[in-house]
Amino acid sequence: MSRTFFVGGNWKMNGDKKGIDEIVDFLTKGPINSSTEVVVGCPQCYLIYTREKLPSNIGVAAQNCYKVAKGAFTGEISPAMIKDCGCEWVILGHSERRNVFGESDQLISEKVGHALDAGLKVIPCIGEKLEERESGKTQEVVFKQLSALLPNIKDWSRVVLAYEPVWAIGTGKTATPDQAQEVHAQLRQWLRDNVGAEVADSTRIIYGGSVTAGSCQELSKTGDIDGFLVGGASLKPDFIQIINARG
Repeated sequence: MSRTFFVGGNWKMNGDKKGIDEIVDFLTKGPINSSTEVVVGCPQCYLIYTREKLPSNIGVAAQNCYKVAKGAFTGEISPAMIKDCGCEWVILGHSERRNVFGESDQLISEKVGHALDAGLKVIPCIGEKLEERESGKTQEVVFKQLSALLPNIKDWSRVVLAYEPVWAIGTGKTATPDQAQEVHAQLRQWLRDNVGAEVADSTRIIYGGSVTAGSCQELSKTGDIDGFLVGGASLKPDFIQIINARG
């Protein structure tokens, strides 16, 4: 099955209106391969500004949301609010949410479920730490994280799964194409065994972890890597090369 190539840019806690204008400028000039789906994740205070500035063919994602529609949850944002800002996507379970802010597999699963129920499209992130990879626990860790998501995902057509090895995020280290492909193939087989063949064949599994203009083309040639979730490189004009990695 042909899966549409997907490239997400996660700006994290970076940027201001001037910087966003510069990103909008290079994204608008492109050129961007029309067969690649592009989504950028911006800080929540800039959701409306970014959505209004970017052309409609580029999606805008929130970087997080909570598991209910409204209430006494100071500092949080709901899927309904994201939609009200004109945005359709949310990134959930990023390693920084898990490892800096202590979010559990269960909480992330509940967030994913509510976001989907509210009509958003979701990029759930999974991945192992360096010590887990070195002790041979990569498969165990990512399968556990994926298993936790399963009860709350009813519609896989609105899910783009991001594999982000924690040891390769912001470190300059990148999994080799063979290392990344191995995990992506295992994740796809897990979907086949636990959800079904159609979901396994159609769900896009993207790679995140210090992806650069230099590493993207080789990574994109593997059979089970359907795109990227890019951090720091998405703030720079080189992001265009990553978007166009599949030519």
